[in-house]
Amino acid sequence: MANLVVHFEIHASEPQRLVDFYSELLGWRFTQFGDYPYWTIDTGEGAIGNTDGAAGHGINGGLAQRQGPPPEVGAPVNGCNVVVAVDDVDETYRRAIGLGGSDALPPEDMAGVGRTATILDPDRNLIGFISPVLSDGTRVM
Repeated sequence: MANLVVHFEIHASEPQRLVDFYSELLGWRFTQFGDYPYWTIDTGEGAIGNTDGAAGHGINGGLAQRQGPPPEVGAPVNGCNVVVAVDDVDETYRRAIGLGGSDALPPEDMAGVGRTATILDPDRNLIGFISPVLSDGTRVM
C-alpha cells in the first residue's frame, strides 16, 4: 500500500469565515459533522474517496475549531502547508487577496516546477497554489 496523504485539516478561529472564504475561492463544499465544531471539506471531483484510489487524485479534508490563537504574521510555519493545484495561479492569488487573504509569497515561476504563490487565509493559515504552466505559457510538469 502506498503511503499517500489522504486527508488534511485547516484550523479556524472563526470557522464560518473560512468556510465562506474557501467556498468562494476554490468552490469547496463544507458539511458540519453533527453538532461538533468540525466541518468536512469536499474538494471536488477526483478527490480520494474514489473506489479505486487511483494515483494523482486530490484529497478531501476537514475544518476544525482552533484551540488557541492563530499564528502571528511572519511566524515560522508550525504544522503542515497545504498546496492546491489550480488552473491559473495569478487569478486565484488575486481572488484570495480580494476575499480577505493576504500575501505570503506572490506568484512566481519556479523552473522545473511551475507557477506558484502562497497566501495567508483570513485566519493566517498558509495555503499554496501551483500550476504546471509558467507565466510564458510553457508547461513544465
